[in-house]
Amino acid sequence: MSRIGKKPVELPGGVSASMSGQTIEVKGPKGTRSFTATDDVTITIDGNSVQVNPRGKSKRALQQWGMSRTMVANLVTGVTTGFKKELEIQGVGYRAQMQGNTLKLNLGLSHDVEYVAPEGVTVTAPKQTEIVIEGMDQQQVGQVASEIRAWRAPEPYKGKGIRYKNEYIFRKEGKKK
Repeated sequence: MSRIGKKPVELPGGVSASMSGQTIEVKGPKGTRSFTATDDVTITIDGNSVQVNPRGKSKRALQQWGMSRTMVANLVTGVTTGFKKELEIQGVGYRAQMQGNTLKLNLGLSHDVEYVAPEGVTVTAPKQTEIVIEGMDQQQVGQVASEIRAWRAPEPYKGKGIRYKNEYIFRKEGKKK
């Protein structure tokens, strides 16, 4: 039994949900998001809450139950508060700056890295050593953060590179004579 799937998803004020077949559409102050569930679950809207239930006791139905409830909860969170990832840049001469919709990164390479933010995701650089990524889609925000971090992942000896805020980097001891 799914303990996550049993909980209803509460709809805060200013958020509305509508069903069309197996597709749920959630509208809120930040925009509209939708999710199409598999045929293994049923989604019902009861006033200010959304309930997800399995259709049967098969293993797949029970797997889809908790996952579908979490996806609906992420839709509600996305249209109300949105999702946010913060990155830190550490290293001498490493910096980031925004030029319109393009993030320009100086990462010690022979060239500057230019990253164009996709539609639906907002990338800002409040400081030269900080990058903030915000959007309605949790998967897309995480993907953008991962792509930016991949340009210079933190190395274990000096810790230089792009890391998530509050990420712990396992440090290694250097060579000894």
